[in-house]
This record gives sequence, structure tokens and C-alpha cells, in this order.
Amino acid sequence: MVFSANPLALSVPEPAFEAWLRDTGYLEVLDSQPVPPPSADRRSKPTTAATIAPAIGGTTNFFSSALSCFRTLVSITTLNPFAKLVPDDFTAPTPSWTSAFIGPAYSYSWPPDPAQARMRVQENVRRYVRNYAALAIVFFACSLYQMPISLLGLVLCLGLWELLRFCCDKLELELLYPGLRQVLIRITQIAAAVVLYLCNMQMVLICAISVSYLVMILHASLRKLTPTKQSNRQRQSLTRTTRLSSHVF
Repeated sequence: MVFSANPLALSVPEPAFEAWLRDTGYLEVLDSQPVPPPSADRRSKPTTAATIAPAIGGTTNFFSSALSCFRTLVSITTLNPFAKLVPDDFTAPTPSWTSAFIGPAYSYSWPPDPAQARMRVQENVRRYVRNYAALAIVFFACSLYQMPISLLGLVLCLGLWELLRFCCDKLELELLYPGLRQVLIRITQIAAAVVLYLCNMQMVLICAISVSYLVMILHASLRKLTPTKQSNRQRQSLTRTTRLSSHVF
């Protein structure tokens, strides 16, 4: 028997529903439900058969899983992770590195489909943008440590700019000779660019940006969405309501 569509059913566009979930702190409902930490009685039980791939038809399952993983990877690599960033995300407090950013082991999982992977990346980048920025600075410092010539070139450029500032303040070039000051600034810019190029500073930037972007994408796609405002009891209540509404409508 085929039922006709209910004209009184509430139909909300997906972007509006996602925005409402984000504003109310329930966005993690769209993600896979977090697995509770293993308790003492669970550790004693053997692994269930649902977590082990069946031996029959293993080749077909392997190719389908590989295709699904490939689609997810392509979706992540072609995604702009900074599309939903707003200035308020940079001024927000930095999340905790242990409990929020890293979290327990059960808070990580492979996204089941490309849509969920994109949602995870964009939302986690918004939540942990200050953590990713700090990691980028650390990777840049490590790259400079591995390339001491580039570090010396950077120090030399900073010395040139400091020397220019000292000369401008000492001789009062900004008031007496503003044209000469502009010429000295252009000469210093050209000299700094030449020094940085000869010291392979571009390789340092490429390495730091590549590693930072790779770490950000991996962490943002594997990290499950966690509640930001609401309690666990409220989240479970909303989950049950959402499931009941999906069955009814």
C-alpha cells in the first residue's frame, strides 16, 4: 500500500536545518553517534562478528570499500576547508589540546560517505582553527631548524628592516625626506626578496604549508563531531526525536 505525502509535514531545507543544529549545539547529530569508551566487562568479551569482515565475498567487499575510500579521499582533497570560516572563529578561545583537540581514541573514525567527510572537515576547521594555526607555526619553526641557511637568511632580512627603521628614526627621514624614505623601503624590499630566494625560503614555506594542510585535513576528517553547548542527555533526547520523526514522515 502506497501512502500519499502528508501536506502538514514540516519540510526544512538541508542548509537551514544544518545551520539550526550548529547554532543550538546539536550538529553532531548528523555525524555518526560516538562510541562509548570500553568498559571493564567489554574488555573481557571477544570481538563481535559484526566488526570482522566476512570471509565469503571478501574480494567484492574489498573493492567496494576501496572505491568508497577513494571517493571520500577525492571529496576531501577537492574541498575548500576554509569555506565556512568567519572572523569570529579566530577570536574564539583556543580549544583544549588534550580533551577537545586530540580527545580519546574512540572519537576518531573513518567517515562513511563523502558528504559526512565534507561536513566534518568544514566544521572541525571552524572549531579548531586556532589549534591548526599554532601547529602551522610549529611546523614552520621545525622547517627553519632543518634548514639553517634559510634561518640565517630570515634573520638577515629582519636585521635589514631593523636597520632601516633605525636610520629613518635617527635621521627623521619621514619628516625631512619622505621621498628618500620610500626609495629606501623599496630597495630593502628587493634586497629582502633576493636574500630569501637565495636562502631557499620558498622551500621552507612549501614544506610547512604542505605538512600543516595534510595534518589539518586528516585530523578534521577523522575527528568526530562532539557537542559544544548541550549536555549528553539533551543530545540523546534530540537524537531519539529525530529518529522518530524520520520513521513517522
